[in-house]
Amino acid sequence: MTSDSPPSRPPARPVAAVILAAGQGTRMKSDLHKVLHPIAGRPMLLHLIARVDQLAPARTIVVVGARREQVEAAVAPTAAEIVHQAEQLGTGHAVARAEDALGGFAGDVLVLYGDAPLVTPETMRHMLDRLHGADQPACVVLGFRPPDAGAYGRVIADVDGRIVKMVEYKDASAEERAETLCNSGLMAVRNEDLFALLARVGNANAAGEYYLPDIVMLAAGDGRASAVIETGWEEVAGINSRAELAGVEASWQARRRARAMADGATLIAPETVWFAHDTEIGRDVTIEPNVVFGPGVRIADRAVIHAFSHIEGATVGEGASIGPYARLRPGTVVGEGAKIGNFVETKKTVLGKGAKANHLTYLGDATVGAGANIGAGTITCNYDGFFKYGTNIGAGAFVGSNSALVAPVSIGAGAIVGAGSVVTRDVEADALALVRPEQVARSGWAKRFREAMLAKKKAAK
Repeated sequence: MTSDSPPSRPPARPVAAVILAAGQGTRMKSDLHKVLHPIAGRPMLLHLIARVDQLAPARTIVVVGARREQVEAAVAPTAAEIVHQAEQLGTGHAVARAEDALGGFAGDVLVLYGDAPLVTPETMRHMLDRLHGADQPACVVLGFRPPDAGAYGRVIADVDGRIVKMVEYKDASAEERAETLCNSGLMAVRNEDLFALLARVGNANAAGEYYLPDIVMLAAGDGRASAVIETGWEEVAGINSRAELAGVEASWQARRRARAMADGATLIAPETVWFAHDTEIGRDVTIEPNVVFGPGVRIADRAVIHAFSHIEGATVGEGASIGPYARLRPGTVVGEGAKIGNFVETKKTVLGKGAKANHLTYLGDATVGAGANIGAGTITCNYDGFFKYGTNIGAGAFVGSNSALVAPVSIGAGAIVGAGSVVTRDVEADALALVRPEQVARSGWAKRFREAMLAKKKAAK
């Protein structure tokens, strides 16, 4: 199962997606809306929207309800539209809220769930293709066989996948409960059928809600069969709790690690490496244990990421070396063969080819020229409490240990800054900058000091 491959061919008819994201998500016990909890650094709802986008849909509609302002803000950068479900009266009621938005739409509708974000474009395409199979089913239901069918609704189908009956667990007989094919809730329906069927759905059930799956049996009553297709249970795993979120994250990470290794990267301890949704890893990259990639990272061929490093929003060049215990923050660009060593932090900093910052250094809002060497304990003082300022270090410059470069400041190409310097003015190319007092030695002073203090201590007793 992959999330990045494009669909095999364009849809025969326009496609709209209706994504349900109106629920309370109370089992999360969170102030953050359930569908905005992240997987691999991206809200689960945005994972799903990105996958839908691979179908080039004519419309994507997100149905919101509880905490709608959070969902609306997250969706705003996308092309998705918002409709509001003021009361949460069931899945059928939620989909029906999209009727006005889809008025006049002549195409197929995918009904998806914001808390089931890992369904692939290939599976969506399979659902749409089945909808237009030779037998022209009224609806297509996505089924799955979980390790424990539990209280899922069951799908009873014939050998050709035509649905004989769909039944909620609480209403199922012992024989029906023995069926292992379960209803994921995901469906494909022609727009001209969807809302006509939903208008006939009643709420004569224990919860008093309008259930989307009821349209399957309503269509059957009209003499129109529906069909089920199957997918793996992990693809449609719903996320309703922190434990389920962690389980889906673990599953996603395991697949991503396998893909990285299949593409030519070496992961020394794969289970300890954590990728973001958009991490790009080149060939012959070596990643040591306990490395975390945040969003926006690109690692070029033959780079080495040493243990316990955290990288986010950064680009690492070919053959570069990072860590151990390095932190690369957004805006960092590490050039070919450059080195960022242990306990070095960078932010919005560009290191040129072969530049080095090997130990205990902070580089923020800086450019470091090719071949420059930044000594241990050096910091760029880039913030005055109100504004940020830049530091420019020229090619081949050498900055001695425990130096503070007070921005805005430039160190010229080939210049040397003596250890322990506090540099507040520009240093010209090939110059030596020494910013520290002359060393003074006072013979015997330490001995006399100790004797005086010991005498004072004795007198105080």
